[in-house]
Amino acid sequence: MKLSIGWILAASVAVLTLAACGTQSSEGSKTEQSSLSGTIRIDGSSTVLPISEAVAEEFAKNHPNVQPTVGKSGTGGGFKKFANGEIDITGASRPIREDEDALCKKNGIEYIEIPIAYDAMAVVVNPENTWCDSLTVAELKKIWEPAAQGKITNWSQVRPGFPNERLVLFGAGTDSGTFDYFTAAIVGEEKASRGDYTGSEDDDILVQGVSRTRGALGYFGLAYYENNQDKLKLVSIDNGNGPVKPSRETVLDGTYQPLARPLFLYVNVKSLERPEVAAFVQFCLENAGKLADEVGYIGLPEQIYELIRQRVEKRITGSAFGAHGSQVGVKLEDLYKIEEGSN
Repeated sequence: MKLSIGWILAASVAVLTLAACGTQSSEGSKTEQSSLSGTIRIDGSSTVLPISEAVAEEFAKNHPNVQPTVGKSGTGGGFKKFANGEIDITGASRPIREDEDALCKKNGIEYIEIPIAYDAMAVVVNPENTWCDSLTVAELKKIWEPAAQGKITNWSQVRPGFPNERLVLFGAGTDSGTFDYFTAAIVGEEKASRGDYTGSEDDDILVQGVSRTRGALGYFGLAYYENNQDKLKLVSIDNGNGPVKPSRETVLDGTYQPLARPLFLYVNVKSLERPEVAAFVQFCLENAGKLADEVGYIGLPEQIYELIRQRVEKRITGSAFGAHGSQVGVKLEDLYKIEEGSN
C-alpha cells in the first residue's frame, strides 16, 4: 500500500517546525537538535554536483543526525544506480531517457522529476589563446561532428585567419548528460560526436586539461568556469544573432541558445516515505534557487518551483519530457503546466 506524499510532507513540516522552535534560545544559540536521522544516498551528474553538495551541506546544518552522501557517477551512471534502487536521489544534466525509464519500470522504481536550476554550458579555451573570442554554432558543429574526427585538427581549419595551432579538444564523457545535451544542441543528434578528444564525467579533469594546453578547446557547466576563471578564457557563442556569453541574464532572456538547459534531481517515491528524504526534498525546493545562484548556476523562477512543489504534493510521477530526452530551448513553465494539466 502506497503512503500519501501529502501526509509525509506535512509530517516533515511539523517536525521541522517543532525543531526550529526549539533550536534557538533568546540569545540565538542552539538548545535542541532535529529529531530526524538516517542516510540519504545521492549520486549522478558532476554538473549538478555543486548544487547537490550545497543543498546537502545546508540541510545537514539543520539536521546533524542526517547524513546526505553525494557522489558523481555522471548522469548516465547515476540513472543506472537509481534504476537499480542503490540510491535515493540522482542528479541529471538532461531529462531521463526512454531506456532509463524502462529500467526503472522493470525494477519497480517510481520517481518524481524535479528541475532545480538552469545551467549554461561554457565553451572555453586556454588563456594564451589570443585569436578566438567567439565561435558560431556552425563552427562548433564543424569541430565536434563525427565527420571531423581525424580531419579538423588545427585551428586554421576552423576559420580563415585562425593560426596554424594544433586543436586539442576536451569535453564531456559519453556517460554524461552534458555530452548528450551538447551533441543534440550543436551537432543536431544526441551522442553524435567525434571520438578523438579527451572525455571525462569529471569536469575538474576537463578544466585542468584546457588550462594546461595552449591550443585547447573544451566545454562544461558554467559553474566550473566561474570557479576557475583565472585558468580559462570564456568564448562567446553566436547562434546567428551575434556573439553572446553565458550569464544569468542571457539564460533567462533566452539569448544564450542553444547551450542553456535545465538541471534535475530525480527522487525515488519509495524513498520519500522516509521523513528525512521528504524533508530533504522540501528543503531543496525552498532553497535550491538561492544555493544554485551561489555556486554559479541560475535559480529557476519561483513559479516553476511552485509547480514542482505541487507535483511532489500530488505525487505526479514520470518525466514531463516523455521519451524525448534532451530538448533544446524548452520552457519549463510551459512544459510542466501542460504536463500537469494532462494528468
